[in-house]
Amino acid sequence: MAANSFMVPLGSPAPDFHLTAISGGSVSLADLKDSPAILVAFLSNHCPYVRHIEQGLSALAADYGAMLSMVAICSNDSVNYPDDDPTHLAEQAKRAHFTFPYLLDDTQETAKAYRAACTPDFFLYDAAFRLAYRGEFDGARPRNSVPVTGSSLRAAIDALLAGEPVSEEQNPSLGCGIKWKPGNAPV
Repeated sequence: MAANSFMVPLGSPAPDFHLTAISGGSVSLADLKDSPAILVAFLSNHCPYVRHIEQGLSALAADYGAMLSMVAICSNDSVNYPDDDPTHLAEQAKRAHFTFPYLLDDTQETAKAYRAACTPDFFLYDAAFRLAYRGEFDGARPRNSVPVTGSSLRAAIDALLAGEPVSEEQNPSLGCGIKWKPGNAPV
């Protein structure tokens, strides 16, 4: 069932995290501090909305390079959704040519802290870790003919990098709801 992002208030501070990467090691929010733009993307392997844009997301990361610090986080219950276990996430990262860290949120506390609701769900922060954009990648969906370009997210990144205000007109992300562990869904 499709879900929309919660549209967290702009200007909100980025919640801290320290998560294990699927490739080994760990990454924290502090590791992203030397960038003018920070993107935290909640993804999953099984969701058709994520699969539809994953190549475009990889292209976005390549296009912005060092100007954008980026991490992806999977918070789904991998016991009940084994396509989102570390092995399958590694396969996804290889298939989609992800060059950014893909992190595991086994406790789901990071998803709760960010108020992530779906996959994909995007949170773009400025260098002071203040939320500048939360919403859709672009208007492309698995069952429409809109090309996958990342236009909505790219416009926000471009404004942020140019030192201009990011438009407050932002469309929510649409995707698969986060797969919460039994009894763990936020209230």
